Amino acid sequence: MKAMSNDRPQAVCASDFASIVGEENAVCLWENIELNQQKRIQQAVASGKLPSCIVYPRTQEQLATVIATAHTNNWRVLPCGSGSKLNWGGLAKGIDVVVSTERINQLIEHAVGDLTVTVEAGMKFCDLQALLAKSRQFLALDPTAPESATIGGIVATGDTGSLRQRYGSVRDQLLGITFVRADGQIAKAGGRVVKNVAGYDLMKLLTGCYGTLGFISQLTFRLYPLSETSGTVVLTGKAETISQAADILRGSALTPVQADLLSTKLVSSLGLGEGLGLIARFQSISESVKEQSNRVLEVGQKLGLDGAIFADGDEANLWQRLQERIHSTATESVITCKIGVLPTVAVEILTQVELGLIHISSGLGLLQLESKNQVLKVRDELRSATGDRTQAHSGFLTILSAPMAVKEQIDVWGYTGNGLPLMRLLKEQFDSKNILSPGRFVGGI
Repeated sequence: MKAMSNDRPQAVCASDFASIVGEENAVCLWENIELNQQKRIQQAVASGKLPSCIVYPRTQEQLATVIATAHTNNWRVLPCGSGSKLNWGGLAKGIDVVVSTERINQLIEHAVGDLTVTVEAGMKFCDLQALLAKSRQFLALDPTAPESATIGGIVATGDTGSLRQRYGSVRDQLLGITFVRADGQIAKAGGRVVKNVAGYDLMKLLTGCYGTLGFISQLTFRLYPLSETSGTVVLTGKAETISQAADILRGSALTPVQADLLSTKLVSSLGLGEGLGLIARFQSISESVKEQSNRVLEVGQKLGLDGAIFADGDEANLWQRLQERIHSTATESVITCKIGVLPTVAVEILTQVELGLIHISSGLGLLQLESKNQVLKVRDELRSATGDRTQAHSGFLTILSAPMAVKEQIDVWGYTGNGLPLMRLLKEQFDSKNILSPGRFVGGI
């Protein structure tokens, strides 16, 4: 196919893709895209140009041909699943076409005895969990928007939550990956068995790269058996005392699957009491859950903290409300950020923001901030958290979602490390024409 410039007429571009996917409604022109989806896409792209269409391939082979066509014609592609995290990261620049894996969503293999599952990238997280639950197994991730998030989108954004306390990050769950390169070739790394570590570095590169290095099409994960019982303890009180409780929990032999520090406003909005909060969840056999929950409660009582234990429906409702509250935005001006900080100074950071959650062991979490000035202030606090203002590695604050004006005015990633030259070399090697998600990653990659 003859290469053409990015200003190729809309209808011609769409007709090329329609000949590949070959089904009605598999290519949708911009003016025919549903308004809510248009809004999600607009939140992901820099102002000045809108994509001509969105394409819905149904197979990995169709996806590969779509990307190859874009590569030949130098068309810039915005990969997506359901679009639940399109407003995360930097603004993509000069996008010609959006390509969605929403219809590439089949279960490939569930090896129940091996505790592994292989799925296509467009499968929704909630649908996969429902399938696995029939075998008393689950994928140990708790991503944002679990009802709409796709498996590929979760990996592309490195999106996990509080379960990383026990099970680790997205990378720790991933055993194998299949992706479409920028030139349209299908590539694989890893495998379908737990002990296979071939291609591990490649899987690490693609996890959290926001679709800038390749278009994820299929994934294999390790699984875990569902626990017999679950119970959650909440402690609330003064910041200094909550910090002491967190230190004790971190240094103990207790094994929570989730353990987070909660800001004052988050605690009050969930009706959990006053002050900062510490929430810890245990999942195991009934006796273990009861014993560990009581030990945390006793720690709180000795420190003078208020405490409560949640079980059954009340517990499930609490975690659902917590997830919804930390991700919901009261106004469109709210800036949602991912934070990484030394766990020992997490409480100090939470006392400076209204709404926030930080995992007690990893120091990763989410904050809701009100302005770009507050973002810059918190970043400055993180860089000086060790008391040495020359050390910029003690913490980070990355903007996930924010008004477009904010993303256009300040650096979304706030990266101050020395790895940018290497990242650019990787981008050049994987995507020399810069057609995949240009501008969404660190340094405008």
